[in-house]
Amino acid sequence: MASMLPPTDSLATGIGGLPHTDPRKACDDVLAIYPEIPYIPTLPTRGILESIVFCDSSRLPGVVVADDRLIVDRSRDLVTEMEQIYIDFVEMNTGPYAHTARYASGFMEMLGRTLVAPRILKCQVTGPVTFGMQVVDEDRRPIYYDEQFADILPKMLGLRARWCEQAMKTIPGVSRTLVVLNEPYLSAIGSSVIPISRDAVISGWQDIASLLSDSLGIHCCSNTDWEFVMSLSPAVISYDAYTGSREFLLYMDALAEYMESGGVVAWGIVPADERIFAGETREGLLQRYREIRQQLTEYISHHLVDSRSLITPTCGIRFADEAGAREIMEAAAWISAHIRGNHTE
Repeated sequence: MASMLPPTDSLATGIGGLPHTDPRKACDDVLAIYPEIPYIPTLPTRGILESIVFCDSSRLPGVVVADDRLIVDRSRDLVTEMEQIYIDFVEMNTGPYAHTARYASGFMEMLGRTLVAPRILKCQVTGPVTFGMQVVDEDRRPIYYDEQFADILPKMLGLRARWCEQAMKTIPGVSRTLVVLNEPYLSAIGSSVIPISRDAVISGWQDIASLLSDSLGIHCCSNTDWEFVMSLSPAVISYDAYTGSREFLLYMDALAEYMESGGVVAWGIVPADERIFAGETREGLLQRYREIRQQLTEYISHHLVDSRSLITPTCGIRFADEAGAREIMEAAAWISAHIRGNHTE
């Protein structure tokens, strides 16, 4: 079963996507800027198969790519394909769910590296709600509303997550891992327009968490029912603190309980969109985070806040060139250094 993280001490890391097309350069930049908590970058600019959902779709029963969308072809023998996922889940057979360079060039590049004693190595896997809402059937109905698919997706993605965890641990220097589920569609919880069953979310989370031995987190870059998300006990909650801190801090009692029980918040304080980032300064973003921290420390001890926090960009970096992406990443590292009192002007 997935477990909580050791103290993260307000260190910096990234979220996932980078605009790079060369996986070697992408990994070089991540390891240079975030040596203590590096992450494995995804590179959607290289092609649609490396973008969210697509990158984790290779074992989806009936999957077809059409007009840059993922569609389920029900004319195929879905029963046999689904049964195999159930068998693999029970047997924890992760081999068929391994990444390949076609879908995850950054991951495969990082597997060839030797890391210098990072505290944690982090990667991303598409969450089942987001996956199921983005893939449709022939009637253009999201497969998450199909009872069989809603049950099978967490098992399929959980096997991918377990493979990722095991693969990361084969990298020299890595002793601790974190898999984060990319779940922007959790913002639909409580919506009457896009109904999402809380029971289905809980069941899916439990399926995935049951397969991991290290840590499992959630990234949701839009506002949601944060108290519900905290009740799942993810090791990390990663969110857009730049635009969403006011709503997030409304859940202060639940947040205090979550951090006291070992949960970590990744404060996405640096805009991942270069167009917005260009209108900010590092000092201004640092002040914005200090204001959040001041509100937190009225309810939670300074030590707990600082030891159970991470500093990150708001989301994966897509709307930037490579130089712009490095500036965004470096801003998060700079803010982290100032919060931790380890900086040079």
